[in-house]
Amino acid sequence: MSSIPTPSTQWTERVAADEAERHERHAQLFADLQAQRNARFGAGRALHRKQLAGVGARLEVLPHLPEPARHGLFAQPKVLDAWVRLSNGGADKASDRKPDVRGFAIQVHGLQGASALGQGVALAQSFLLINQPAFAFPTSDEFVSLVMQATKGPRAMIAYLLRRYGWWGGLKKIRRFARTLGRPFKGFADEVFYSAAPIACGPYAARVRLVPVHSKVDAKPQASSDKSVDWGRAFAARLKLSDLQFELQLQFFVDEALTPIEDASVDWPETVAPYVTVARLTIPVQDAESAPGRSLAERIEAAAIDPWVALMEHRPLGEVMRARKVVYYRSQLGRLTAPSEPVSLAG
Repeated sequence: MSSIPTPSTQWTERVAADEAERHERHAQLFADLQAQRNARFGAGRALHRKQLAGVGARLEVLPHLPEPARHGLFAQPKVLDAWVRLSNGGADKASDRKPDVRGFAIQVHGLQGASALGQGVALAQSFLLINQPAFAFPTSDEFVSLVMQATKGPRAMIAYLLRRYGWWGGLKKIRRFARTLGRPFKGFADEVFYSAAPIACGPYAARVRLVPVHSKVDAKPQASSDKSVDWGRAFAARLKLSDLQFELQLQFFVDEALTPIEDASVDWPETVAPYVTVARLTIPVQDAESAPGRSLAERIEAAAIDPWVALMEHRPLGEVMRARKVVYYRSQLGRLTAPSEPVSLAG
């Protein structure tokens, strides 16, 4: 039996000469999309606009971690306060019945260290996770093009895929999306969530995963085909009954062939890069629908929850993450300059 490769520090990032220019173009496209949706819905994010829940949590960093994990946030055992934001991935505030990528964002507070942006001090560490282990495309260029077409409707997206990739390649992409988005969603208390793209962990590189630890309260998952599905309300109902716990895990880079830094479409194989549990996230019993609960949710909705709100020791890695730095910053500006209330598009 072959042994599992040990984590390696020999990862590199490859920055193309035209990358900054391309990322600025991406940011402008998303800024235009955001402005259109702001006029319709009021101030909000370019993507993951619909917040389903915003709740308080705590993160317990575990003791006796392996050396590759003992950096930054995970250097020493500790318990820290955190916020959790749950969301649908789209640019619209669509029904929860609509197939979508779901987001589980965590922002850990009470830190102080060099910022991932290379200037100033970071007081928080953000992890932005989705219910998919990898992105649909290796780089941001294809992703941005697809999102822009998808906002025009399914027919426009299908036509775009067939034009760009040909009949055979386009059909393969369509089938892949259908399998991904058509997979039943079990609810935020029961799904596994992934960073999909890597971050640094000191001199190492790692992807992040969040795995639910099932409580004694056995709430029946709500089927996405249910006309009354409301993922935020279902999550709030679970929180009234029991604490919810999750294991936060790291999966380390071993080599460029198996665990690439720059290709966000590759799901790193667990057979060569097993996940290591480094912390436990607990969302304690709370009434998210009470006045204090709604007040906290409003604070979380207004916050900058960004993968680059991070310690330098956990800076985001790879082209997709570098694109997000530019796009998320423009999105935050768009929220500040947007009307606070929806405005009529008539007349």
